[in-house]
Amino acid sequence: MALPPPSSQVHPARRPNTAFRQLRGPLSPGEFAAAVRRAARDIGEQVSCDARYIGRVESGEIRCPNYAYERVFRHMFPGRSLGEMGFAPRAAVRGRKARGAPPPPNEPATTCEESDVLRRAFMTGGPAAMAASVGLGIPRPRRRAGETETTAVEDAVREIRLLDDRHGADGLYRRAAQPLRNAYALLDAGTRHQSTADRLHGAAGELAISVGWLAHDSGRFEDARSHYAEALATSRVSGDPALEAHAFCNTAFLARDAGRPREAIRAAQAAQRAAAQLPSARLRSLLALREAGGWAGLGDRRSCEQTLLRAQSLFARGASDADPEWMSFFGEAELEGLEAQCWSALGEWHRAADHARRAVALQDAHFARNTALFTAELAGNLARSGEPEEAASAGQRVLDLLEQVQSSRIRSILDSTARLLRPHSRSAPVAAFLTQHATA
Repeated sequence: MALPPPSSQVHPARRPNTAFRQLRGPLSPGEFAAAVRRAARDIGEQVSCDARYIGRVESGEIRCPNYAYERVFRHMFPGRSLGEMGFAPRAAVRGRKARGAPPPPNEPATTCEESDVLRRAFMTGGPAAMAASVGLGIPRPRRRAGETETTAVEDAVREIRLLDDRHGADGLYRRAAQPLRNAYALLDAGTRHQSTADRLHGAAGELAISVGWLAHDSGRFEDARSHYAEALATSRVSGDPALEAHAFCNTAFLARDAGRPREAIRAAQAAQRAAAQLPSARLRSLLALREAGGWAGLGDRRSCEQTLLRAQSLFARGASDADPEWMSFFGEAELEGLEAQCWSALGEWHRAADHARRAVALQDAHFARNTALFTAELAGNLARSGEPEEAASAGQRVLDLLEQVQSSRIRSILDSTARLLRPHSRSAPVAAFLTQHATA
């Protein structure tokens, strides 16, 4: 007679979250996910919620939401505890992992558990340790890819974006390369269903863009170009206009940063053609801003101003449920920041500083990397416009932010500002900034 399994290997069966299903009411999973995203925007939170996430909660796969989702759910259902929404206590979910017990068969780590692991890694070992935890849920293919593998790729994309928003790219890029190879190996292994193949192509392409952005922001432009091209090829193979628009969007951004403004314009215009069939005014606004950056790089003020006006008009139409989830960073702060970059490229430092100042003031604290970026650009614009002490003050704030953000791009901007401020080192605020910058 077979012996029973050891007690450490006995796990409760996954239980559907019926309480959360009741909260959804008559809405479809997709409609409810849209309501969650709207609620997140109401409180300045960032979540990438879709129908699949709601399904994972209701099936019991996600036993406890991460902190961002918890805040959104409490906002949507005031007065209800996590338990009243059908979730397990956070301590209980953490406890299972802390004791070393494996999850129930076929149950991946929950969102809550993944976020706690990453948070502890960053607090104890910094970005390098944090990066070691990223994307490890994407398995090497041993069979055709299915729901589990596809979801793992989608989750890796979201986690990388979240960590980049908070901590920058430098500690993440090299660690993210292996999950990307695994994702494309899954594509090569094939799937049993076309719907899974479509999802996997989209997820792998978005992962290529995310890894490309990590390369871009850490100064590895050729690596970024290769990853963006890989995503573009994936979009063409799968006939995915949304992925194509995203790939061209990032290609335009990279071309501008690499000093190829004509290529930036062409890529941005190609992105707009791909996005023409997508019902997102905010997406088209961002793509117009990418084009404006190219015109600014060419020194074509008239074309830049016309394109900026188009971007502002599209932005004013407001956010919608059709906006791609990767655009969660694109709000009024980003609009101001990208316009500031255009005026800076045109040499209008005072005007650039005004927009950069508004970008910093409007930026949500969640986006620590963008806050550091816009503040660094503000410091540079102020230094060039003859405001050395205010520039030094802004530079000092960037140095403080760089304790939690690692971005070669931001450090390069700050280095340029420090060089501009050296002739003003007799000023006490400037001298203090230069001293701390040299130490850092």
